[in-house]
Amino acid sequence: GPFLHLRFSRAMVFAIEEINNSTELLPGIRLGYQIFDSCSSVPVAVHVAFQLLNSLDTVFYTGGNCLQSGMVMTIVGESGSTPSISMSRILGSFNIPQILAELKKVNFSRNGYGVSFNANGDPVAIYELVNWQKSETGKTELVTVGLYDASLPEGHDFQINRNITWMEDGTQVPVSVCSASCPPGTRKVLQKGKPICCYDCILCPEGETSNTTDSTDCIPCHKEFWPNAKRDTCIPKPVEFLSFQDILGIILAAFSVLGACLAIMTGAVFFHNRKTPIVRANNSELSFLLLISLTLCFLCSLTFIGAPSEWSCMLRHTAFGITFVLCISCVLGKTIVVLMAFKATLPGSNVMKWFGPPQQRITVVSFTFIQVLICTIWLVLSPPFPIKNLTAYKEKIILECALGSAVGFWAVLSYIGLLAAFCFVLAVLARKLPDNFNEAKFITFSMLIFCAVWITFIPAYVSSPGKFTVVVEIFAILASSFGLIMCIFAPKCFIILFKPEKNTKKYVMNKNVS
Repeated sequence: GPFLHLRFSRAMVFAIEEINNSTELLPGIRLGYQIFDSCSSVPVAVHVAFQLLNSLDTVFYTGGNCLQSGMVMTIVGESGSTPSISMSRILGSFNIPQILAELKKVNFSRNGYGVSFNANGDPVAIYELVNWQKSETGKTELVTVGLYDASLPEGHDFQINRNITWMEDGTQVPVSVCSASCPPGTRKVLQKGKPICCYDCILCPEGETSNTTDSTDCIPCHKEFWPNAKRDTCIPKPVEFLSFQDILGIILAAFSVLGACLAIMTGAVFFHNRKTPIVRANNSELSFLLLISLTLCFLCSLTFIGAPSEWSCMLRHTAFGITFVLCISCVLGKTIVVLMAFKATLPGSNVMKWFGPPQQRITVVSFTFIQVLICTIWLVLSPPFPIKNLTAYKEKIILECALGSAVGFWAVLSYIGLLAAFCFVLAVLARKLPDNFNEAKFITFSMLIFCAVWITFIPAYVSSPGKFTVVVEIFAILASSFGLIMCIFAPKCFIILFKPEKNTKKYVMNKNVS
């Protein structure tokens, strides 16, 4: 640009004047110069070349009068290549050299300072660093405290060889800003009524970060990321679900396995004593089927633990719904048997033939089939599926099973509740029948526990956040299962194992026998 050309010309003038003023460099010879502006135009540059050629003079003037023209010794060409080439074709015929790059090789010393040019043709910068300091007499003077020499290697070009005195004779470097820089994790907020260099550093809000100094804005993290403690970077949110490594998961899994083992051991006790009066009086076929369904109820709670997958989400709800209906159907069948058995003892009654073992099996299968049908429709139309819940907590992701169809889920629960309520009503009606081991009393109490657990479950399930929704569901399954096995089977196992003298037909049929 024009400023660069001006610097070149001034450097040349400076060099020529230094040579002319020196008695050592070219004694008795004075150099002259003429500067023409080619306006970066080839025609103008050619015109200047012809003008210089028309004033050629072969005389050297050694006196003090320099008004006479001297001989053109050389021409410093244009900085651009095209004008310089055009000039060289004219000047070459007259053996006048044209230089451009040679100026860059000039290197001499004057008054203790070197004069040279860098690869770009620029003079090498050398600056003295001066500082206002008070002398011993109290006078303020300019003192050279260092030097900047661009010709030296990087890292050595800036030298400080004396102490610098700042305001009020202080040695602490003053700060030239109103406010310190805002670190990453914050943003700048201008102070009202003050210059723009005055600002406050405000911590980035939740979910946002800034990773540069003096940032004016904070950037929101991706929905699956969250800021670190310093809020200068986004890190992946931790993923949470009820796993087998969690304390809650371990405890619930242990109770599930314990319940299943308890049901199996109870079945073993009943099978070993299957011919005794107390087992035969309590409808052994339905009892064994009830114990099998209770074992499945305990084990199905394990499907709720672990990372949700497509298959586990479908399995956990349907397995729970079907096994519980199977369980309640068996209890309902036992309740109906108790009622029918009492009716059968009345004179002229023939009711038991209408509700014998075949009818009991059909009742259990029919009630269970309805639940299987509900679950099948649910799975076909809108099955449960795993999702990442990003709304329950800001700072973590909850892996859970979406219901797919809330109607399907509540239809499964409603059907279980309907059967439980029906069974409870029948058990209440049969609770005062004359039988020393009247199952209706135990069934009534077990259904009371069952209904209380699941009525409490509904608000707890709806209001529990994250993985605790699953915990509430598992707790309801285990509590109701333990309620059934303890109320219906524990008293009978106690008689079989610890009171064998009461395990007689006479005692079973006559409640007055001591």
